[in-house]
Amino acid sequence: MTTRRSAASPPAGASDGDRSKTNASGRKQGVDEGERGNSQAVYDRIATHFAQTREYAWPEVESFVDAEADRCSALGRALDLGCGNGRHAELLADRGASVVGLDVSRGLLAEATRRAADRDFDAAFVHGDAARLPFDDATFSHVVYVATLHHLRPRANRLASLSEVGRVLKPDGRALVSAWSTAHDRFDADEGFDTTVDWTLPGGERVGRFYHIYDPEEFRADLADAAGIRCTELQLSSGNCYAVVGPADP
Repeated sequence: MTTRRSAASPPAGASDGDRSKTNASGRKQGVDEGERGNSQAVYDRIATHFAQTREYAWPEVESFVDAEADRCSALGRALDLGCGNGRHAELLADRGASVVGLDVSRGLLAEATRRAADRDFDAAFVHGDAARLPFDDATFSHVVYVATLHHLRPRANRLASLSEVGRVLKPDGRALVSAWSTAHDRFDADEGFDTTVDWTLPGGERVGRFYHIYDPEEFRADLADAAGIRCTELQLSSGNCYAVVGPADP
């Protein structure tokens, strides 16, 4: 397993203009713990505005997809897990994959469906829970699972979700998994913690979103503890932990 590190950049999904630091206790200045909502309700509320700010695929995802296209000669059936507005589903489709996107937010699924129609790419979009995937074993050659794991709580659900990734991958399949990290300069913490990060809607309404911020060693440990997967590469990039994983050896 290789480990690489690059400099941090502004976080994905953070509220524009929100520059407050988050401490290790998980409490962010100006945010009450009671404002935490479940991910489906929160992202349904902010779906339209959120989708407008998520135009392009992340470079790390592009690199993974291109590397896998070279490794496999062609992409097969691919899952965009936590697909949001479908930007990574579009990338996968453009690279020749047969794409399924899954998200817990029906609002974001509507945005993804609209994007696919507007940009003329094929993908099936499914409502579901990342910790209980509605797919058979060994369904996908590839899974892109970025900026979603950190929204799950408690830890048992995060581990279950990682195990589900391994379950639905084909024996030679690969997945890219990411989560927000304490390595980002937004955070003043050395250990992982739970917090709320606001999304600011036009007009000023602030909607709190739950995050578990991983410290890099904690991320490594969860990958090791999750049944059914094995990590082949680990890196820090743009303030996020990234891992390339495959199904565990039988």
